[in-house]
Amino acid sequence: MAIVLITGGSGLIGRALTKALQRDGHDVRWLSRMAGERDGVRALAWNIERGEVDARALEGVDHVIHLSGAGIADKRWTRSRLKQLCASRGGAARLLLKVAIENGIRPKSFISASGIGYYGAITGDHVFSENDPPANDTIGLLTKDWEDGADEWGTITRVVKLRTPMVLARNGGALPKLAAPARWGLSAAFGSGKQWMPWVHIDDLVRAYQRAIADDRMHGAYNVTTSDQPVNREFMQAVAKVLGRPFILPAIPALALKIVLGELAHVLLEGSRASNAKLLATGFRFQHGTLSSALKDTLQ
Repeated sequence: MAIVLITGGSGLIGRALTKALQRDGHDVRWLSRMAGERDGVRALAWNIERGEVDARALEGVDHVIHLSGAGIADKRWTRSRLKQLCASRGGAARLLLKVAIENGIRPKSFISASGIGYYGAITGDHVFSENDPPANDTIGLLTKDWEDGADEWGTITRVVKLRTPMVLARNGGALPKLAAPARWGLSAAFGSGKQWMPWVHIDDLVRAYQRAIADDRMHGAYNVTTSDQPVNREFMQAVAKVLGRPFILPAIPALALKIVLGELAHVLLEGSRASNAKLLATGFRFQHGTLSSALKDTLQ
C-alpha cells in the first residue's frame, strides 16, 4: 500500500482516480482549497494565490499526482485568465516542490497531468510524438509552463507527464456539452470539421495513472490517446449516431465561435493527431480503443 497525494482530487479525473486507487488498497489524500473529510478522503488545504500549503499533506507521501488547474474552457482567455491558468498548473507544481524541499520530503514519483495542447492548436498531417517541441501559440506555451513546473521535481524524484486529449466521461468533461445539442438533433461540425480530435476514455486515463505509479521505468512525457483519432466532423457524426439522432445541419462557422469564445475558439477549430507508441511500449493497452465503443459506454 502506498500513500498518494492528489492535487485537484475533487475534479472529474481526480474522483475517478481516487476510487480506483482506494480499490487497490492505497491511502489517498487530497490537497484542496478547503480542508476536511470528503467522500472518505482526507483533504488538507492549500492556497495557490497566497503561496500557502499545509505541509502535513506531504508527510509520508509515496506518490504525488498533480491534477490541479483552473478549467481551460471555463472562461474567455483574457490576460488575467491566462495568468490564473498558468499559476494553477505549473505555478502550483513549483509551490508544492518548494514545500517538499523545505520539509525534506522525497516522494517516489511526481506524476503530472498535461495536455495534447503542448503541440499547439494546429491542424496538419503530422502525427506528433513526445520528441516534438512545444508550439509557440497560447495553448502550447501554457502547456509547456505546466510541464516545466513538473520537470523541476526531477531534482528530487521520478517525473511522469501524461499528455491528455479530450476525456470522454458520462458525467463530466466536454462530452456531455457536445452531446446535448445532438440529443435534440442539432449536432454539427465546428468550422471546417477537418481538425483532428484525439480522445481517451476516462477509465483508460485512470489506468494510465495507475501504471505510472506502479511502473518505475516510466519517465518523462507520454501521449495518452487512443489510435482511433477522427476529425471533428466524424466525431460529431459518431455522437449523433450513438444517440440515434440525425446529422444534417451545416457546420458552425469559425467566425461565430471566435466571437463567442475569443482566442479559446482555436482549441475547438484546430487539432492534430498524437502518437501513443511510447505508452504502448510500456505494455499499456486501451480497453476502449474505438470511438464507437467509448461513446456507447458514456452516452447510452
